[in-house]
Amino acid sequence: MATKNMYTFFLRRLHSITGVLPIGAFLAEHFFTNSFAMFGPEVYNSKVEFFMGLPYILMIEIALIWIPILFHGVYGFYIIYTGDASAFRYRFARNWMYVLQRVTGIIAFLFICYHVYATRISGLVTGQHVSFELVQRSLQNPAILAFYILGIVSASYHLGNGLFGFFITWGITIGEKTQKVASVFCVLVSAGLTVFGLAALSYFV
Repeated sequence: MATKNMYTFFLRRLHSITGVLPIGAFLAEHFFTNSFAMFGPEVYNSKVEFFMGLPYILMIEIALIWIPILFHGVYGFYIIYTGDASAFRYRFARNWMYVLQRVTGIIAFLFICYHVYATRISGLVTGQHVSFELVQRSLQNPAILAFYILGIVSASYHLGNGLFGFFITWGITIGEKTQKVASVFCVLVSAGLTVFGLAALSYFV
C-alpha cells in the first residue's frame, strides 16, 4: 500500500509539473509564434522555417513536447476515470471548476492531437510542412475554425486553472490569503491566454 501511495504521489506531481513545464510554456510560445501572422505570410513562414531548420528538431519535439503531452493526457484521463466530480451535488464554484478542468482537458487533448497531426505529422508524411497558406485554407472550413476556437479556449482555461492546482500541489500557496491571490492570478492567466490565442488565430482568418 505504501509503495502504491508513493507511486501515485510521484505520478500526480509529474502530471502537475508537465502541465506547466513544458506544455504550458509551449502553449504560450505557440500563441506567440502564431502571432507573427499579423505581419503577413512571408514573416510567418520564415518563423516556421527557422524552427523546422533547428538541429535535431524532431527529437526535441518528441522529448519535450509529444511525450509530455501524451503522458499528461493519458494520466489525466486516468484521473478523470478514478475521480469523483461532485459539482452536480454541491453548487460550489470550486466544484464546477473541478468539472470544467476535466472537460476542457479532454477537449484540449483532442484538439492538440488533431493540431499536431494536421500541422506536423502530416507534413512529415507528405513533405508539405505547415505554412500560412495551409493554415488559412484549413480555417476556411467553419467546423475546423469552430474546433480551433473551442480548443484554444479550453487549453487556455485548462492551463490557467491547472496552475492553481500546481501551486497547491507543490506547496507554493498554503494559506487562504495566498490561495485567493493565486486564484485571481490564474483567472487572469486563463483570460489572457484566451485573448492571446484567439488574436493569433484571427490573423489567419
